[in-house]
Amino acid sequence: MSKDLQIYFNPNCSKCRLALEILDAENSTFEVIRYLEHPLERRQLEVILDNLSDPISDLVRKDRRFSELGLDAADYTTRDSVVNLILDHPELMQRPLIHKNGQWSIARSAERVLEILRT
Repeated sequence: MSKDLQIYFNPNCSKCRLALEILDAENSTFEVIRYLEHPLERRQLEVILDNLSDPISDLVRKDRRFSELGLDAADYTTRDSVVNLILDHPELMQRPLIHKNGQWSIARSAERVLEILRT
């Protein structure tokens, strides 16, 4: 498998499954990383955030689990705060996350997945 294209994947996520379907349909060679089974380490998260094409705060899912934990989005806008949160709660990492040629992108739409593939 190619190390040039990776997708950080949660099989329970419909957006992740859609991204995989698109990658397959485009005959892409990629590596699937199930980040909940193999949680990222601090340094890996720091590299992601240093090379994320989206705002840092977008890497945090502000979903039902986020609310259940009583968290406030305003507290997760810096690199360190996002890294610490995802280390403690990897399920709060936004997905799917695609790594291509050193660039990291959140790919929640079909259009975004195709855009990443074509750049």
